[in-house]
Amino acid sequence: MSQEERREATRSRAVAGRRAERVALTEAAAGLLRKLVAHHGPVMFHQSGGCCDGSAPMCYPAGEFRIGASDVRLGDLRVEGIDDVPVWMSGPQFEYWQHTHLTIDVVPGRGSGFSLEAPEGVRFLIRSRLLEQPDG
Repeated sequence: MSQEERREATRSRAVAGRRAERVALTEAAAGLLRKLVAHHGPVMFHQSGGCCDGSAPMCYPAGEFRIGASDVRLGDLRVEGIDDVPVWMSGPQFEYWQHTHLTIDVVPGRGSGFSLEAPEGVRFLIRSRLLEQPDG
């Protein structure tokens, strides 16, 4: 199996039938995304477990952050007026968060990472809850 086939298998396993339910965003975050896209073009999120801002969602210009072989695509955020925004998470972190629904929100304050919203005086953050179990 090639590296790309392994990557796709990981993504498919992780989001099987749950793209719409796994990730969302608040209206405040949607408004900020529209502003960022108007200035930077299409964007993406990557939720890492890294050192910069701990586990804050980082917003980058689409294609500027290199997705790794173990990264998992959680879904795409649909925001009126802009292209869908893909949301990725590192594979090791996904192992801990796989039963969790994530909502991307925005709050006042500056993070310490490289996320696009930093100059705006706000930062994205994750609000989480357990995924609802499907009937059956």
